[in-house]
Amino acid sequence: MIDKNNEADITDFRRRLLVWFEANQRPLPWRATYNPYHVWISEIMGQQTQMDRVVQYFNRWIEQFPNVAAVARASEQSILKAWEGLGYYSRARNIQRAAQQMQEQYGGHIPSDHKALLELPGIGPYTAAAILSIAFNLPFPLKDANVERVFARLADIDRPIKQSAIQKRIGAMAEALLEPELPRFYNQALMELGALICTPKKPACELCPVHMHCQALKKDTVEFRPLPNDKQKKIEIIMACTILHIDGLFFVQQRMADDIWGGLWEFPGGRLEEGEQPLEAARRELAEETGYQAGDLEFFKTVVHHYTRYRVTLHGFLAAMKTKPEKPILSAAQDYAWVSLTGLSDYPYPAGHRMLVAALQETAFPEIR
Repeated sequence: MIDKNNEADITDFRRRLLVWFEANQRPLPWRATYNPYHVWISEIMGQQTQMDRVVQYFNRWIEQFPNVAAVARASEQSILKAWEGLGYYSRARNIQRAAQQMQEQYGGHIPSDHKALLELPGIGPYTAAAILSIAFNLPFPLKDANVERVFARLADIDRPIKQSAIQKRIGAMAEALLEPELPRFYNQALMELGALICTPKKPACELCPVHMHCQALKKDTVEFRPLPNDKQKKIEIIMACTILHIDGLFFVQQRMADDIWGGLWEFPGGRLEEGEQPLEAARRELAEETGYQAGDLEFFKTVVHHYTRYRVTLHGFLAAMKTKPEKPILSAAQDYAWVSLTGLSDYPYPAGHRMLVAALQETAFPEIR
């Protein structure tokens, strides 16, 4: 174990980690220049998202919104569409709100002040520290899931990682071991070590540059660290929706701004009531949300997606209309549109409805083309 009072141990740990990182770091696009805007976007995208997906979305985002000013002046619809598939859409809205604030207060620049960063929407203590250390090379320690796992093994911590006392202990380790002259590379090295070597399952201890400092390795407890927290049970949500179409056009509606997926588009639908069948729910929700009464509903597809603690099953039903109906009476949406099959791709959707759109576009039914 590294003695935080032993400068030789600390120096050796830092040196080994930095040498390893220089030789093994992944060529992530924001590492090319450490542009503060790029670092900020990558950090927000990286929250609860696999790195390969982050890179894919990051490159598309930067091409569409190359700087703070571009984000600030973009339409919310284009922001949500660019974010579509990453989930947690409040992050995208906060990016735009923060960009508008930075444009107004800092001339479109990312502030290098901790207090100023924390005053921006969507930037909490971790993201602020990440921007300051990685973009500006300032000595702020970072503590993400990868770092927590590395430290839990280094110190062979035998208590659940999210306990308050353990979080304080890991925070103290992060402070003591931080390389103050090269925080940009040190923090990334620590996180990279957790992502590539000190992985949750089957860690490559034989390749670890700091294995000689690891207490869990010495005690043969690596596979048991960190101790897991109690798992929360998944909450099942069953929903149904109606896919209205006429003459090659599809009805979609935009959720209210203050909804969980505010501003996104969807087919009319909602949760099943107790004892209700999916087809009945689809018909009822359509009437309640639009005032439309559908004729025959035809089962189309069931899709399943997960977010946080929820497992959502969405049953989709097709309903062909013979004549284009009057303007809907919207009760759960702020706007609506009749859209062509290809035009559906221009709108951002929650995961389940996006899966239904993809299935529709792959369908060979001539009557809905």
